[in-house]
Amino acid sequence: MSMKNFIYGRNSVIESLQANSNRINKILISKNASNDVKINEIIQLAKEKGVIFQFVPKEKFHEYSDLPHQGVVAAVSPVEYLDFYDFLHKEKNGYSKVIISDGIEDPHNLGAIIRTAACAGYDAIIIPSRRNAQVNATVEKTSAGAINHIPVIQVNSLSNVIDKLKDNDYWIIAADAHGKDNYFDINYSDMNFALIMGGEQTGVSSSNMKKADFVVKIPMLRDFNSLNVSNAAAAIIYESVRQTVQTQKHIV
Repeated sequence: MSMKNFIYGRNSVIESLQANSNRINKILISKNASNDVKINEIIQLAKEKGVIFQFVPKEKFHEYSDLPHQGVVAAVSPVEYLDFYDFLHKEKNGYSKVIISDGIEDPHNLGAIIRTAACAGYDAIIIPSRRNAQVNATVEKTSAGAINHIPVIQVNSLSNVIDKLKDNDYWIIAADAHGKDNYFDINYSDMNFALIMGGEQTGVSSSNMKKADFVVKIPMLRDFNSLNVSNAAAAIIYESVRQTVQTQKHIV
């Protein structure tokens, strides 16, 4: 199985079985794996969903020895990317919120951002087809199954997509250590918006930065350049959640 076609770890497999069992082709369970509650849950869910599972010798897992597989690996179909134009025309519940990944190369960071965005009720993650981490086993594992709960849109040109979002009443917010506004000074609760998070080394590209309506920063109280991109995304995402919840309380 290639890196794009399997997921590993007990929680990730359980979440995939619960959310979208049609993606799973077969589950391998090491005979050496401890027979605990989660292994039993995997077996029970696989039986309920009609997914094939097999106990195999621990030697079968040697090719995954550098991964925290916990004795469970599942062969899966690739994640289906949502078409961008289908997303635009899809009915949204209230204001729409999306994340744009602009050159994030570490799959752990991308997976963590996907998990946070899914938990926060965001509508989609947009990633470029080049010079960015793609959805693979590490992304799925780090997202802890959240990849099954939020659409991922893969596009050839972020620039074109940003232009189209602006044409469809989205405000563009770029995160940058030298931004004009603190991230908590923007009102996220009454607009459609796309939050651009840049690559670990390069940040948001200059061409996309120019298209931003707001450029926000997270204040650093010590002499550090910036937070890890997934931590920075979590701070901004949950500020938008805080504001939305606060607004809803006032409306009620």
